[in-house]
Amino acid sequence: MPTQPSIGITEFIDRQPLSAFQVTIVVLCFLIVAIDGFDTAAIGFIAPAIRAEWQLTPAHLAPLFGAGLTGLMAGAFLFGPLADRFGRKNVLLFCVLFFGVASLACAFSGSLWGLVALRFLTGLGLGGAMPNTITLTSEYCPAKRRSFLVTTMFCGFTIGSALGGLASASLIEEHGWRAVLLLGGVLPLLLLPLLVWKLPESVRYLVLSGKHPEKVAAILERIAPRERVAPGSIVVADKRAPGSPVAHLFKPELVRGTLLLWLTFFMSLLVIYLLSSWLPTLLRATGISLKTAALVTMMFQVGGTLGAIVLGWLMDRANPHYVLAASYALAGVFITAIGSLTTAPWLAGVAVFAAGFCISGSQVGANALSAAYYPTDCRATGVSWANGVGRMGSVVGSVGGGTMLSMGLTMPALFLMVGIPAVMAGATMLRFGRHRAGQARRMAVAA
Repeated sequence: MPTQPSIGITEFIDRQPLSAFQVTIVVLCFLIVAIDGFDTAAIGFIAPAIRAEWQLTPAHLAPLFGAGLTGLMAGAFLFGPLADRFGRKNVLLFCVLFFGVASLACAFSGSLWGLVALRFLTGLGLGGAMPNTITLTSEYCPAKRRSFLVTTMFCGFTIGSALGGLASASLIEEHGWRAVLLLGGVLPLLLLPLLVWKLPESVRYLVLSGKHPEKVAAILERIAPRERVAPGSIVVADKRAPGSPVAHLFKPELVRGTLLLWLTFFMSLLVIYLLSSWLPTLLRATGISLKTAALVTMMFQVGGTLGAIVLGWLMDRANPHYVLAASYALAGVFITAIGSLTTAPWLAGVAVFAAGFCISGSQVGANALSAAYYPTDCRATGVSWANGVGRMGSVVGSVGGGTMLSMGLTMPALFLMVGIPAVMAGATMLRFGRHRAGQARRMAVAA
């Protein structure tokens, strides 16, 4: 009896045109990330109303902001290894349920410290959901379109954050700040049944785990409806290695890339959160109106959304490491330029847009790149832990802005300092690209 020909999952997905099934996965992950962005940004929009109701000082609000960021960091570290062990879909569904319930609980909090604790728990779920959407989307996308599709999916985060601002503006005035948190809890719980029904488990994870060959065959036939796939014919290029997924990140062939990615994420998110948190205050200090400062700052998010799409498209057509390295370096130039343009708000807005295009767009691209770097058995852990280390940078950036303001620097000097980590991220990404090119050459010689 003839044996079934083997099918490599990677090669199978890469040679197929994009199917409606794969588009559905991208859309569902987009919706998760959009709600994630809504809930992550919500606290910033409702903070003034909380402060007024509970008669808090600005110092009292610091733990509230810090709790969410700490939760995001802890969630990234915790849920990545769990997803590599128990499946992307299972962990993702749990995280969506968890942050939905936690956000609902936040709406009924009666004290500052109770809200701080609940925001930490909300951040825990949010921090676990975000990297797993990146991993799941990446594992279903063909290589020639992967960067564009992953970065487009992740634009849901900035869109969700913007929608959070629009919703807060109307809800707070009519129903109070708790209504924003209620909406942030209801939305993921409404989405959850659709995710249970329509979102598949990662086919790469299923094959690597040796589970449900019939389900794997059915999934591949939905990707390629015209092909008939026998369950016994499926193999996967990656092999499951023994031990912890975290330990796999430090295997000899991965450790240098892991450290370079971590440094890139740390520097990138440091700059993004520093600018997001302090740019309105810095601009306001130059004498422009609060409304103008808010509009100029908004251009950072607009630029980031467009940058993610454009850079993702470029990454699929040129060396992605060099695309991101150049973009990060340009971000440093545009950030530095902001300090000399604060007297002309429209020019400052152009520079802020360009800075957001480069730095935020590059960060989304780096997420896609990290998913492509790691093998299946530690991919969720690799993406999650890179994000976790990046969240450390976000905490440093959020705190560092206040420290820099207290130093009495001129605006050009201050923005020059903010631009330096962006250039460092570019240099690190360039080194990462050269490291991977060297790896590819050594593998070619060995073959």
